[in-house]
Amino acid sequence: MSKRFDIGDVVKVLDLGKSGHVRIPHYIRHKQGTIVQYCGRYLNPEDLAIGKTSGPAIDLYRVEFDQTTLWDEQEQAPQDRLIIEIYDHWLAPVNL
Repeated sequence: MSKRFDIGDVVKVLDLGKSGHVRIPHYIRHKQGTIVQYCGRYLNPEDLAIGKTSGPAIDLYRVEFDQTTLWDEQEQAPQDRLIIEIYDHWLAPVNL
């Protein structure tokens, strides 16, 4: 199976409405970022957290966000970035 995203692709973080151990902070949901690295395929940590140790491996990406788009109420330097690892099922492509 081939990966959906390449370095430089712009993506939007979805809000899947999941609770519990999802590893997706609320402050990046619905935000756009750029793929900066493909990390490989791993078991879903959301399943592992509840004892499900089988299932398909999922692509994991490092996604970069401009911090000025994340925290409006705080002054951010324009060059500041946040890079976070996000699994494929939390991402949607953005067509610019």
